[in-house]
Amino acid sequence: MVVLSVPAEVTVILLDIEGTTTPIAFVKDTLFPYIKENVKEYLQTHWEEEECQQDVSLLRKQAEEDSHLDGAVPIPAESGNGAHNLQQMIQAVVDNVYWQMSLDRKTTALKQLQGHMWRAAFTSGHMKTEFFEDVIPAVRKWREAGMKVYIYSSGSVEAQKLLFGHSTEGDILELFDGHFDTKIGHKVESESYRKIADSIGCSTNNILFLTDVTREASAAEEADVHVAVVVRPGNAGLTDDEKTYYNLITSFSELCWPAST
Repeated sequence: MVVLSVPAEVTVILLDIEGTTTPIAFVKDTLFPYIKENVKEYLQTHWEEEECQQDVSLLRKQAEEDSHLDGAVPIPAESGNGAHNLQQMIQAVVDNVYWQMSLDRKTTALKQLQGHMWRAAFTSGHMKTEFFEDVIPAVRKWREAGMKVYIYSSGSVEAQKLLFGHSTEGDILELFDGHFDTKIGHKVESESYRKIADSIGCSTNNILFLTDVTREASAAEEADVHVAVVVRPGNAGLTDDEKTYYNLITSFSELCWPAST
């Protein structure tokens, strides 16, 4: 087994979700298809609720910002109370969500709606999160060793808490000290990792970031964060240069702390 020695100054583990703790197949084959298959019905059912209206307002604002992009789908302002107008409005929101998802966009507006839809699915018991088998034992071990463990994902904090609160292993939220999403900054921007360190109250070189995305790894490194790239079944392949440059692990169990050597 490959063993990667963790620098002695590391006191915080920062984890990506998709492709790192959770199989990409679960995200691509379960979570996102659920949104596409159910968004219209969800909007029709919850349209009058304040939370849904806030989601729609955020999506409309995002659509205005996106109006210059090719294929952008506008969401008109609500006018009148006619049933026909309502259905047109809902269809515009549905079309906008489909468009954003087709481009794999990470906008806060899209993530917020998705998070609320997943909440309904998880809390009703229709969905449970799957993790790689090494993840939960490793996180428990890290915490016992005094490490702090945080999540950083492009999915909203609310969606993250749903994933970890409704898993095949039960509710494991207690294993994590906190959660970060794109409200603190995008994962491919080095400044995001400095803000996370400030928020936690540590130096960037006290953090080890585990991700399957090399662009994120590069951004974290620019901020002096320690990085290991996680290689999992179903993840995107790495170039020869990336394989040579980055520290690679295929399991969290391959991480070794100085105290345990």
